[in-house]
Amino acid sequence: MTTPLLIQAPGPMHWLVLAALLFSIGMYGLLTRRNAIGILMSVELMLNAAALNFIIFNRFVMPGKVDGELMAIFIIAVAAAEVVVGMAIFVSMFKQHKTSDVTRINLLKG
Repeated sequence: MTTPLLIQAPGPMHWLVLAALLFSIGMYGLLTRRNAIGILMSVELMLNAAALNFIIFNRFVMPGKVDGELMAIFIIAVAAAEVVVGMAIFVSMFKQHKTSDVTRINLLKG
């Protein structure tokens, strides 16, 4: 007869490792992507990792309060505004230069 497996709920360290992994993937994407859409997706991934950290610390440090959740909602709102502004800039640059490769766009050069 086999003994049943005990499944343990993930602790704060597990969640923090997940958030650090998401942030690292986002940072790698931000530094290596040349496509404007890929850069925006990487920034979104980093913002979501930060929001996850707020929720983790709120859940395990002060479970009775909603400060972490409020900060996460604020991060989501800022991320949505960042996407709108970023997409408007990239659409304008695409109209002008016919490319979404951010390394080939030299708008600030004389």
